[in-house]
Amino acid sequence: MDGTVLVADDDRTIRTVLTQALTRAGCKVHATSSLTTLMRWVDEGKGDLVISDVVMPDGNGLEALPTITGIRPNLPVIIISAQNTIMTAIQATEADAYDYLPKPFDLPDLMKRASRALDRKRVRTPAPSEVEQDGGDELPLVGRTAAMQSLYRLVARVMNTDLTVMIYGESGTGKSLIAKAIHDFSDRRNLPFVTASPSDLADIDGPATMLSRARGGSILFDEVSDLNDDAQARIVRMLDSFTDDAPRIMATSQQDLMEKMESGLFRQDLFYRLSGVTIAVPSLRERVEDISLLTDHFLLRAEREGAPMRRFSKDAQEMIRAYSWPGNVRQLENTIRRLIVTAPEEEIGRPDVEQVLGNQPEIEPLMGGGDTEKLSASVAKHLRRYFDLHGGVLPPPGLYQRVLREIELPLIEIALEATGGNQAKCADLLGINRNTLRKKVTDLDIHVTRRRKLM
Repeated sequence: MDGTVLVADDDRTIRTVLTQALTRAGCKVHATSSLTTLMRWVDEGKGDLVISDVVMPDGNGLEALPTITGIRPNLPVIIISAQNTIMTAIQATEADAYDYLPKPFDLPDLMKRASRALDRKRVRTPAPSEVEQDGGDELPLVGRTAAMQSLYRLVARVMNTDLTVMIYGESGTGKSLIAKAIHDFSDRRNLPFVTASPSDLADIDGPATMLSRARGGSILFDEVSDLNDDAQARIVRMLDSFTDDAPRIMATSQQDLMEKMESGLFRQDLFYRLSGVTIAVPSLRERVEDISLLTDHFLLRAEREGAPMRRFSKDAQEMIRAYSWPGNVRQLENTIRRLIVTAPEEEIGRPDVEQVLGNQPEIEPLMGGGDTEKLSASVAKHLRRYFDLHGGVLPPPGLYQRVLREIELPLIEIALEATGGNQAKCADLLGINRNTLRKKVTDLDIHVTRRRKLM
């Protein structure tokens, strides 16, 4: 490598490691812990490459990017950040960073990127708004909960590897958007991102056509569990024919592929070829604390698109937060859009929310039987298996009460947990008399403990 690199990071160890590595590679290095000093060097025309942290004592490296670009349009900036989230990567890209690496970074990988930045003219990475296929219809990768932060860290670790990625999650959680983000913030971002449809795999030439379209970029098999055996076989043959310049392969599924494979409904060889890295996308029920953040996001997005300004009352917000959202983020977005249009006042109240949610699905999907399977279908499946296990002999008498007890027990236990053990609220939630609930709690031997509400 040849050139001068400006390193800005408040961690002395990182400054030392980068200075030594870059110097050994043949570069001149100016290192500082101050954003002010970095900006002075940029303004003086020093440096052929900047490697900068985000959070520093006297400023934010991301926020300084537009200024750096304004002063030195062709000066590449590599952002490194301990805030290793999808949102940080998106912000870095929108601010026109040359590249982004989460901490802890792989030093040889960073050196390779630095060499590439110094050896060629700066290539502008398109912002997400320019590469999204569906524009405003895309689900946002927004979330502060531990579940989402864990997902962001995993995505950051795998996005610049060549491993296949299998993304699981319920409908409406944003699985395909995660796949697109992995592509958009990887080394392949300037190459095509191809989503394979069933028609692409309907004939023997389909895989070859997809490879031609992808040109070494990324191919996504969306809802791969829905593909028939012929399509699965074509994918296997395509993967077996890959050479060094092959595209990155990703797939999404609502269903448990392990279960389908064990049932003989999914090819074992394809399952193991797709399972390089498994990413589980949490449902909205698993990250309730993100609902308010998402709601605000959708309100602001609608306002930017010309919709009237709206806000939610405290009671309305609580009702939205307490709802199960079987359709996840997509259902939440559609509900917010509908409320913006139908609510008569600027403040959306609880009655407005009740009116809209009254027409929504009441039972959330059950994992394991397919996200779209209704409760009745899942119960029917278990009952048929129960009868089959008796080998043609009828089960013992009293089946009706036994089945009701099996369903009634978890229903009351979960309802009590959701209402913090408050039996009056639980009875109201279930739509039964309070004395009836007390009797069932006694008969079913349910232990009631007052605790913080879950919903």
